[in-house]
Amino acid sequence: MESIIFSTQIATDLDRYLKTKNFSKLGLIADQNTFNACYPLIQEILPKHEHFQFQAGEGNKNLQTCISIWEWMTDCAFDRKSLIINLGGGVTGDMGGFCASTYKRGIRFVNIPTTLLSQVDASVGGKLGVDFNGFKNHIGVFNEPEAVIISDAFLKTLPLPELRSGYAEVIKHGLIMNENYFHSLKSHNWETQKWKDIIEKSVSIKKEVVEKDPKEEGLRKILNFGHTVGHAVESFYLGSKYHLLHGEAIAIGMIAEAYLSRQHIGFSQEGLDTIIETLLSIFGKVNIPSEDLEAIAQLCFQDKKNEGKTINCSLLKKIGSCDYNIAVSQEDIINSLNFYNTIHK
Repeated sequence: MESIIFSTQIATDLDRYLKTKNFSKLGLIADQNTFNACYPLIQEILPKHEHFQFQAGEGNKNLQTCISIWEWMTDCAFDRKSLIINLGGGVTGDMGGFCASTYKRGIRFVNIPTTLLSQVDASVGGKLGVDFNGFKNHIGVFNEPEAVIISDAFLKTLPLPELRSGYAEVIKHGLIMNENYFHSLKSHNWETQKWKDIIEKSVSIKKEVVEKDPKEEGLRKILNFGHTVGHAVESFYLGSKYHLLHGEAIAIGMIAEAYLSRQHIGFSQEGLDTIIETLLSIFGKVNIPSEDLEAIAQLCFQDKKNEGKTINCSLLKKIGSCDYNIAVSQEDIINSLNFYNTIHK
């Protein structure tokens, strides 16, 4: 398991960390937004380094950008003793880690997640990869960073919708593993949470799951609650005028899959109502055109939890407890989205 460092002074803590490491060259990867907003917080303490910028957005998390990164690594003459810092959100951590893991069969990398989403979700577990042919994280590997350095100082640089997007994963952690945590989240306005405490709690929940099942052969699949439907919705609208942030799509997915939990494994109506009320109060309601539902459901067949032609979902037994490998049909997915559409905010 990678080393996770919760930082109170990001520049000081990163400087201290780098002084313990031997590397021949140092490189930094960031998208343009992060380079402008977050790089200045650590720039002064970094030893001599090269940096690579790419255009921000999930639409650039693809093999074409990877080729540009590999070309940059080659032009900089990085060798296998080099170290890469991935500074940014989940796109940067996933793609930068994937490029580092495959360049010269693998060089070391450190992730510094700068969004709430990447701090509570992508920071733990070593899942790396890029989107391909419209499918989320379709090409990738499992590989741990040397370290993950997490600081809530970066959250001040985020637009409110990006902060809210990450909060969907925080809610998910409570729903799948810790009922008390979920109810504590409900009792506060999400915008005024104590982010340091939230991040540490969510990371501890994900870490507990990943340590028991590092390669997603069983238990780790519960972390995908909301993601079978949510990823399909996100992928379908990627690059369109209806584009959704990851957390916005996952909020839809969690409502849809809570409905499927009620239909398939006896999740309570009270629990379903609570999830709907909580998520709609934070994320609002999105209208999904009925003519899109079949195509969105079709995308669920590409979900990585599937076996053969069976769509496998992770569904809730109750708030705080989740089961996995629950088979659902394409019709079930359509019904769950129809249900979402009928909810009145």
